[in-house]
Amino acid sequence: MLRFGALAAGVPAVLGAATPALATPQHEGHGRHDEDSLVVGHRGASGYRPEHTLASYELAARMGADFMEPDLVSTKDHVLVARHEPEIGGTTDVASRPEFAARKRTVVLDGVSVTGWFTHDFTLAELRTLRATERIPQVRQHNTLYNGLFQVPTFQEILDLRKKLSRELDREIGVFPETKHPTYFRRLGLDLETPLVRALRRNGLDRADAKVFVQSFEAKNLELLHDEYRLRAPMVFLTSAAGSPFDDTKTYADYLTPAGLRQLSRYVDGIGPEKNQIIPRNADGTLGTPTGLVADAHAADIKVMPYTFRAENQFLPVDYRVGTDPNAYGRAIDEQVTFLKTGLDGLFTDQPDIGVLARSVVFAKV
Repeated sequence: MLRFGALAAGVPAVLGAATPALATPQHEGHGRHDEDSLVVGHRGASGYRPEHTLASYELAARMGADFMEPDLVSTKDHVLVARHEPEIGGTTDVASRPEFAARKRTVVLDGVSVTGWFTHDFTLAELRTLRATERIPQVRQHNTLYNGLFQVPTFQEILDLRKKLSRELDREIGVFPETKHPTYFRRLGLDLETPLVRALRRNGLDRADAKVFVQSFEAKNLELLHDEYRLRAPMVFLTSAAGSPFDDTKTYADYLTPAGLRQLSRYVDGIGPEKNQIIPRNADGTLGTPTGLVADAHAADIKVMPYTFRAENQFLPVDYRVGTDPNAYGRAIDEQVTFLKTGLDGLFTDQPDIGVLARSVVFAKV
C-alpha cells in the first residue's frame, strides 16, 4: 500500500494530470453518471486555497476533481453566493470593515443563536467589496497567504468557471451545489430553491444526465425540489452521524435504515454521509470495521459519497497519523484507499489531488 509520507513531496505533480481510468460501474440507475468513485473538491481545493473562492474551485479542477462543491446562501437582494454559512465573520474580512460594524447582530439559525455578520444583510454589491479569508488559519497557515485576494463568488460565476475549465481541460467538470439552511432562508423570504433551479435551467444543467448533484442536509428540501420544482438534476441527501434534519421529525438514522433508504430513492440519487458512518472509529480513535451502509444504499439504488477527507493528522484516525503535530500531514492516501475499498461511489476531500491519487491506487493499480 502506498504511504502518504513517501508521496507527499510528489503531490504537486498530480496537478494537470489526466483523471485515471476507473473501474466499471457496479450498478446503474436513474440520474446515474458513468464514472465510479467520483472525487468531489470540497469547497474547491480548500486544503490549498481559502474555501469557496474561484481560485479554490479552479485548483480543484486542475488537480483532477470531477466536481466543484459550492455551499450556497443568499444575499439581501436574493442572489446565490458561495459561503460555508450565512455568517461570514470567519470567512471574509468583514470584521475589519468599519463601514459594516453596525451590521453585526445575533440571529437564531436552525435553533441556535449565532452572532456575526450575515449574507442576507448585504446586497451583492456590498458583499463584493469584501475579501475572502482562510476559515481555519491555525490549521492551514499556508492558506492565509491568500487572504484578501479573492471575492465572494456568485453561483453563476462558478457555473461560468465550470464551463470555461471544461473546455480548457477537455473533460466535463461537474458542480455539486449545497443548499445551506434552506428552511432558514425560506422563512426570511429568500428561498434558495427558486434561484438555484433557475440557474441550473438557464445553464442547461437541469437534466437527469447532467454532471450535477444538488445536495442538502434537509430531506424535505430535496423532496420539495423534486415534487414541486420538478428538478430533474440528480440530488444527494447529506447526513450526520447524530441528530435530525432541521424542522424534521425523522432522525438521520431513520433515513439510513433499509426502509428509509428505499423511501429516499424516490427523489434522491445519492447520500453523503459523515465518513464515520461508513467506517466508525474504535474507542481508542483507530479505524474500526465498516458498517453495512454502503451495501444497504446500493440495494436501494442509491450512490454513497461520504465527507470530509482531510490530510492533516487531527482529522485522521489515530492509526493513520504521522508524528505528533496535529497540523502535519498523515497517511491520508492510505485512509482514502481504505474507504474506497468499501465500494464508495465517490468522496469529498479538501485536497483533491490526494483523492485522485487514492482512486488511482484502488482502480488503476498505481
